[in-house]
Amino acid sequence: MNNIITPPTFDDLYRLLRAWRLWLLGALLGGLLGMAVYALFPPDYRARATVMVDFNVEQSWAEIPDREVFYFLEREARKLVELAWADDTLQSVADESGLDVATLRSGVLILSQPSDGGWRFYADSADAGLAAKLAADWAEAFTVKAAASADQFTPYLVITRTQTENLPLTRAVPLGTYALAGAGLGLVLLAFWALFVAKDSKIS
Repeated sequence: MNNIITPPTFDDLYRLLRAWRLWLLGALLGGLLGMAVYALFPPDYRARATVMVDFNVEQSWAEIPDREVFYFLEREARKLVELAWADDTLQSVADESGLDVATLRSGVLILSQPSDGGWRFYADSADAGLAAKLAADWAEAFTVKAAASADQFTPYLVITRTQTENLPLTRAVPLGTYALAGAGLGLVLLAFWALFVAKDSKIS
């Protein structure tokens, strides 16, 4: 107990830094533990659908000064983001999947790259088929709602579904992240043990 209360001395830290075998052992054991956790409790699947959003800025240059183009893109993109998360859009996904809108908003659906170019519609689920369906349905609902609300956006806007079938499927968190986190945890725990619990032991 006294070892835990007493702060480590310079000699303790120097001795710990020389114990490279301890660091390697901690990283190895921690990494293996992280991979074991991944195997026993795998993260959800993540599917990605893609919709191409083209604001055709070059066609609007005659009407919008160069200094206002950035604000124009930001404003139009923000309106589309609101549409993607709108109740009507998500209700369409909910009707197809059987999940409620609150669940979809609670981290199941993730929107990425909301600017000029490819928008990524992600969906997470423990069921790979459901993840793919959610992502595809969300991208489809967004495209349909945007077309129905075309009068609310710039007339130069073009939205095209580019990937809503045979969607890429991965785990929401990769195995490497688990291994890296486990390795870091192993290093910290072994360093704590060496400095405080086994302070009187010789480490080399």
